Amino acid sequence: MALDVPYRSIPDMLLKRVAATPDGHAFASPAPDDSGPVWLTWEQIGQRAKAVAAGLHGLGVGQEDPVAILANTRLDWVIADFGIMCAGGATTTVYPTTEPEDAVYIIADSGSRVLFAENPAQAAKIAGAELPALTHVVLLDGAADPAAAVPQLTLAELEEQGGRLLAAEPSLIERLVAPIGPEHLATLIYTSGTTGRPKGVELLHGGWCWEAVVQAETGLLRDDDTHYLWLPLSHSFGKTLLCGSTHVGLPTYVDGRVDKLVDMLAVIKPTLMCGAPRVFEKVYNKAVTTAQDGGGAKAKIFAWAVRTGKEKVALEQAGQPVPTGLRLKYALAEKLVFSKLQARLGGRIRVLVSGAAPLSPEIATFFASANLPISEGYGLTETSAGNFVNPPEGLRIGTVGTALGDLECRIDTDGEILVRGKPVMRGYHNLPEETAAAFTSDGFFRTGDIGSLDDDGYLRITDRKKDLVKTSGGKYVAPSHIEGMFKAVCPYTSQAIVIGQARNYCTMLVTLDPDAIKGWAAGGPLEGREYAEIVASPEAQAMVEGYVAELNGKLNRWETIKKVTILPRDLTIEHGEITPSLKIKRRGVESNFAAEIDKMYSGTLAEL
Repeated sequence: MALDVPYRSIPDMLLKRVAATPDGHAFASPAPDDSGPVWLTWEQIGQRAKAVAAGLHGLGVGQEDPVAILANTRLDWVIADFGIMCAGGATTTVYPTTEPEDAVYIIADSGSRVLFAENPAQAAKIAGAELPALTHVVLLDGAADPAAAVPQLTLAELEEQGGRLLAAEPSLIERLVAPIGPEHLATLIYTSGTTGRPKGVELLHGGWCWEAVVQAETGLLRDDDTHYLWLPLSHSFGKTLLCGSTHVGLPTYVDGRVDKLVDMLAVIKPTLMCGAPRVFEKVYNKAVTTAQDGGGAKAKIFAWAVRTGKEKVALEQAGQPVPTGLRLKYALAEKLVFSKLQARLGGRIRVLVSGAAPLSPEIATFFASANLPISEGYGLTETSAGNFVNPPEGLRIGTVGTALGDLECRIDTDGEILVRGKPVMRGYHNLPEETAAAFTSDGFFRTGDIGSLDDDGYLRITDRKKDLVKTSGGKYVAPSHIEGMFKAVCPYTSQAIVIGQARNYCTMLVTLDPDAIKGWAAGGPLEGREYAEIVASPEAQAMVEGYVAELNGKLNRWETIKKVTILPRDLTIEHGEITPSLKIKRRGVESNFAAEIDKMYSGTLAEL
């Protein structure tokens, strides 16, 4: 049965939300002193979006004209995005960490007419570039440069110009929004990609409006929630949450400062937060290492509480009742241990959602044990991010839940997950051959992921099709599965990368969490040393090898890790080793650390 979507476009959805709850809390930004949120009502959001839209119309932006945003997640990003679409334009997203060469490529390839840049430093990324379609740059922060090759103005000036146009024609925005339909381009999101040039993914208004409605249907989003949105709005995960918040009328605090996340959780006290697995891994690492460092009774109580929680979760996952005695034990465990972890996340969390990359089942079990269950979901940039999710009342750890709405899914003969429906992209911008190759003859999108569906429709992801490693012995290994297991085993891990393609055994590169490893070193001979010195020490190597031995005890013989190298630094976007959505770029890692990898294969281990 087709899903009922009561909107023609994102601006149609926004205007209807403003009319329905004009005085309700819409979006907030941090106060200058971080003392709390500064809220705007839906009426205020609507007014600012209309002013931006009118200003863009005055600059010549018309229907489906691309307009780029190069900025961090912040309230002005939301205003600019709404304004672009209310003008009839299409938002082209550019990650703020994008290098100048790629930023210029995205703006040129998309044909963006206007660029919203966070500040003069971001605007400088296009200095001297040939961008014939670009007519203006709008700065969110800082003063416009009158000598800039591409004319600049500030966001405030754009809104002022728009305000004058609206005063002359009050119904201008309604006139611009009326012809925008579900089939029109809303967003161009360039995949950061684990290989090659970024590709522009064309996503339509109909798909985003579909996403907004299905999120509410799952029960994940409610209008009485407080949502903490820190995810990159340049990414489809952040964009789909923005749409869901608008449909539901959900108060959303917008703050992309990841370094402030832990501090601001205690201030905002959200009931809903979505994130990539790395955030949950860091919380897990902190909880486990703090307990271990405490030693003695503290460590024993923590271990007992986790065992008790896991016993309860195992029964719940099996659909069995929890005995009264275990309930009483769990209540004590929550009081002594888990309440502290809950408080660290603000103390009011109702729903946590994980997406963008695989979440280790062991870490998911830990959070469920702490009464902080994570609803893992699944989707791609090409499919508007939200395709499957675990319903809060039907969580199955190790799966990414069931298909949303009327999305169709099937598993191909080689195990590849195929999907078809409203949220799937129109195609790759200016790449007709790659677009054709991405679809089956009957219109299913090839996700590139390997998985299986159980009898109840829950999807389990095995690995990326192109990331499966085949050893020289002919055995297939799923790297992300092993990497996730290691992150759960070793609480000091930041990243783990399994190597083994066409090799006769598997090895692993590991980076350690700087905060966790400095805590581990405290009180010993390595206390106060720099990260690189700590991880290069025999003590750190022995510690990691001990955890590898524990990991190997859970693996098939051909999957076991024979050698491990601790890298002298963490992986970075700037070095081309991870994407902005924190996926590992294996080719970049293997290229940058080729010497370390070769050293692990210079021995004489027997072929498996």
